[in-house]
Amino acid sequence: MKKILRHDRVRKIDGGFSYIPQRFMTDGFLESLSQKELLLYLFLVIVSDRNGLSYYSYDRICITLEMDIEDYIETRNSLISKDLLAFDGTLFQVLELPPTAPARLARRTDAYDAL
Repeated sequence: MKKILRHDRVRKIDGGFSYIPQRFMTDGFLESLSQKELLLYLFLVIVSDRNGLSYYSYDRICITLEMDIEDYIETRNSLISKDLLAFDGTLFQVLELPPTAPARLARRTDAYDAL
């Protein structure tokens, strides 16, 4: 049985609204994203309202995430094609997770793969 470790620090929605369903981890969405995709996705989740909407501009996103414009565009478009985001040119919407996680197209070998 789980118990709360710090009653004085239990998370609550206060002002802003950020939410990631547990399915993001258990259904493979986390594993399906590259590091840049995950970074942009989590940023947009954090800054969006309860409907998943955010007006952050590309220049503010690039500065905050230390991402160049080419990487931003490629990453944004990839998240859109994976059905995780909608974008109309100025407004982002973080979408409800689709029924299944997208396949990760290419996985680079890194230190974690060797473990």
